[in-house]
Amino acid sequence: MRTQANLSVPRPSLRPSSRLHAPGSPLGLRLRLRLPAGAMAEAVERTDELVREYLLFRGFTHTLRQLDAEIKADKEKGFRVDKIVDQLQQLMQVYDLAALRDYWSYLERRLFSRLEDVYRPAVNKLKTSLFRFYLIYTIQTNRNDKAQEFFVKQATELQNQAEWKDWFILPFLPSPDTNPTFATYFSRQWADTFIVSLHNFLSVLFHCMPVPVILNFEAECQRTSQVQEENEVLRQKLFALQAEIHRMKKEEQQLEEEEAVVQHKLPHYVSNMDRLGDSELVMVCSQRSASLSHSPKMGFFSALLPQSKKSPSRVSPAPGPPQAQSSVKKELSNNQILKAKEAMTGVKDGKNIFSGLSTGEPGLAHHRQKRLQDHGKERKELLSKSTFQCPEKKTEVSGPETEPSLELHIDQADMTTRTSGAGIEGRGFRPEEPFIVLSQEEYGEHHSSIMHCRVDCSGRRVASLDVDGVIKVWSFNPIMQTKASSISKSPLLSLEWATKRDRLLLLGSGAGTVRLYDTEAKKNLCEISINDDMPRILSLACSPSGTSFVCSAAAPSLISQMDYTSLDSGIKGMNQVPGKLLLWDTKTMKQQLQFSLDPDPIAINCTAFNHNGNLLVTGAADGAIRLFDMQQHECAMSWKAHSGEVYSVEFSYDENTVYSIGEDGKFIQWNIHKSGQKVSEYSLPMDATGPFVLSGYSGYKQVQIPRGRLFAFDSEGNYMLTCSATGGIIYKLSSDEKVLESCLSLGGHRAPVVTVDWCTAMDCGTCLTASMDGKIKLTTLLAQKF
Repeated sequence: MRTQANLSVPRPSLRPSSRLHAPGSPLGLRLRLRLPAGAMAEAVERTDELVREYLLFRGFTHTLRQLDAEIKADKEKGFRVDKIVDQLQQLMQVYDLAALRDYWSYLERRLFSRLEDVYRPAVNKLKTSLFRFYLIYTIQTNRNDKAQEFFVKQATELQNQAEWKDWFILPFLPSPDTNPTFATYFSRQWADTFIVSLHNFLSVLFHCMPVPVILNFEAECQRTSQVQEENEVLRQKLFALQAEIHRMKKEEQQLEEEEAVVQHKLPHYVSNMDRLGDSELVMVCSQRSASLSHSPKMGFFSALLPQSKKSPSRVSPAPGPPQAQSSVKKELSNNQILKAKEAMTGVKDGKNIFSGLSTGEPGLAHHRQKRLQDHGKERKELLSKSTFQCPEKKTEVSGPETEPSLELHIDQADMTTRTSGAGIEGRGFRPEEPFIVLSQEEYGEHHSSIMHCRVDCSGRRVASLDVDGVIKVWSFNPIMQTKASSISKSPLLSLEWATKRDRLLLLGSGAGTVRLYDTEAKKNLCEISINDDMPRILSLACSPSGTSFVCSAAAPSLISQMDYTSLDSGIKGMNQVPGKLLLWDTKTMKQQLQFSLDPDPIAINCTAFNHNGNLLVTGAADGAIRLFDMQQHECAMSWKAHSGEVYSVEFSYDENTVYSIGEDGKFIQWNIHKSGQKVSEYSLPMDATGPFVLSGYSGYKQVQIPRGRLFAFDSEGNYMLTCSATGGIIYKLSSDEKVLESCLSLGGHRAPVVTVDWCTAMDCGTCLTASMDGKIKLTTLLAQKF
């Protein structure tokens, strides 16, 4: 008789982390791997209930009935393994061979076909064991006719399989349960082993099977919360490291300043004691003109030790006339030189000049050691002294040969430097920077000046447009990569992302047309003509609902590009041409209505929606700001905002005010609840408001009129990013201040920045600054929380 190990169906060795093939997942669903079998069954049941509740809420009763009918006939049983196994056993008990075969074939198509080829033998062994289990059941229940029927229907499939060669005689054996070949299969142990193996195999399969994101919603929420907590911990660590680095730099700077001051105060022989040997010290001291003792007991070593008022054992020269002191110094200096030469000769001859200290003169050795210790103490005292000392103390420390005028000049210069460099840090106060610059990258695919540069609503892609009509769509996470590129035959003036389908771009031209461009298919979906009399499409804004967009069309400009090169203030406000503001349907691409622009039709330069699309703010060439009610499709209020054109407008974070930048160089905040009451007003430099000028050789100047967004806010509306000549500048917004407070200069540009954008879709804010040389800088910032 064969052993149980040889006859039992092995459990599938599919690991929970095994990779599953998921080609052609149904309906193109976004999939996530690995949900435990039990948890997936619960998630399916809970999701079914939520879908039922939603369909009932929407009144989709027909769909609800269809859903209930399909769930009732679900062959996968809601991914419940026990119910699938029960279904197979029920089909066996009623001897429904055809249904059993169909159900197993469905499982193979739906589930087993996604397994890797290495698990195909395990699936085949399970199928063989299933049919053998059916045959054994027919014999045990005395239904030999069903056993014979099985071989009749399965003969074509099984006759060429070696594992079935001995089984065709089974229906004709009088006692098959005693036959050595089949006895094992009639045991209860084999049946239980097969059922458990099948159950385990399906459980592991469901555990590894790709599932829709909606089934893994709670796990995704937990994972997102965990990632946010980890990000917060890392943020705190980053702030702590930054504070530690700042503290260490400050300490190093203080140490360097103290060492620099001490180096000025210390005599030359003291400042170099650490790196001088004994023989070199003799030479240095021999060249130093100092007052030495005449005591014969000191001998040769008196030249090695400096004089100081702090040591009581040191002998100072007696006061006398300057001529006498000079002659004494000269004589002593000559004696020191002779003794130094003798010492150097002794070294060359291989003799130790200090050998007498250990043999003939032990008292001198002890005295020398003591005086060297005194020198060490004196130097420590000098190093520990305060940085600022009075000139008298400096003169005492420096020794008799130090020139007082030179040392006083050094101390005064050092004092001036320290006083001027004290600033905020000198008072013990340092303002915290609101942002940390994590990285700055450059996108350089454009070869002419940028007009527009906008991030889509998801924060994953950027669309940029230059004056040559080149459109680039590119991503920056995880790497900077161009996704689509297009060149327009007609000049383009405006650009806007569609809100709901963020793969679509709206492009307005200077020929009176608006195009809808698919950035993934890399083709134009449609092109509509706006107005031949007003060919310039100056601004496009898509409603947050995604159902419509506004389009600003204007007549040809009265001022040529050459007029701007003079930068004459007399031409400001002179480009007031007629215009229209139109509302278009995004799906049908048909015009819905034309807004009334009182008192006269005027060109609208810039437009912006609020968060829900109920309000639209516009800035016009006549310097007026108009606020439209998008539910009534009429102008709710308007007011004169700037002397000259309005270049850029945006809603504030709380949407109670709007900000605007005009041709007059003013940045103004307006209250929309009090008919345009001015809240605050600031003056900005010309390189932040335009027109923008890029100077070249031989007096050549390239001038660009502002077209894109001139300012952008952070996620909480507390800081503003603007243009400048060398990069973006971030200002802190505060109604209490009369002057904008500059917080951070991004820099990185060699040409004037003409448009900016600030993406706040991710935790780390991303600032975009685009310049006239075609370069776009992408700066990633981390906001500090105080």
